Amino acid sequence: MTETLVRYEIDGGVATITLNRPGVLNALNRPLLTDLHDAIHRAQDEHARCLVLTGEGRGFCAGQDLADIRADYDNGAPDLEALLREYYHPVVRGIRGATMPVLAALNGVAAGAGLSLALACDLRIASEAARLTTAFTGIGLVPDAGMAWTLPRLVGAANATRLVMRPGPISAAEALSMGLVDEVAPPDEFSARVAALAAELAAGPTRAFVLSRQLMDEAATSPLDRLLDLEAGAQLEAGQTEDHRNAIAAFLEKRPATFEGR
Repeated sequence: MTETLVRYEIDGGVATITLNRPGVLNALNRPLLTDLHDAIHRAQDEHARCLVLTGEGRGFCAGQDLADIRADYDNGAPDLEALLREYYHPVVRGIRGATMPVLAALNGVAAGAGLSLALACDLRIASEAARLTTAFTGIGLVPDAGMAWTLPRLVGAANATRLVMRPGPISAAEALSMGLVDEVAPPDEFSARVAALAAELAAGPTRAFVLSRQLMDEAATSPLDRLLDLEAGAQLEAGQTEDHRNAIAAFLEKRPATFEGR
């Protein structure tokens, strides 16, 4: 029987992608990355309003599975550039370009490129049992899968440098204190909190969430005048959505707004 490397489920507008190699803490190999990329796009095709990325078993994701490229090391050195360009970069771009908010549910260890995938998501919730490590410099490599872009934006340059150059694992509580994750839950409450947060996001103004992500991504490197131009265009688009019109009607009628993602 073929191993299911990535499980995909959708319910109530929430698509859940579960990395499913628990015996190796969901370490990433090329087939898994291919399936993950396909699952992200499936969520978009099925018009999910929130995407949850999590892992099966004790780990979220332990990063690259070195066994997958062991033969390349035996023959000299793997072409890590090609590996990143062909397998990792499409996944990172898929997450950052998703047409819905993306929530990483860190049920356990998140290391190396596994942490990179979590950082590419919009929000992160961690179990108290989770441990996070950048890992890369510990094996003589540089951060990849977008970590050098996402990490400083989340925790600032000083914390990012410390986490990269002293890559020992940190607790979920430490990650929360520096803004690396947004919420920490006890293990016995973790699944319920993930479900509640995902449902909250799925009930929100989906297009406004995505446009806001795009603006904030651009803001980090754009001059003010360019950002103002982008902001005006995004606000024009948001202002034409049914969600905005319905929210204004709800405000005027003094009732709670409901959003349909349109």
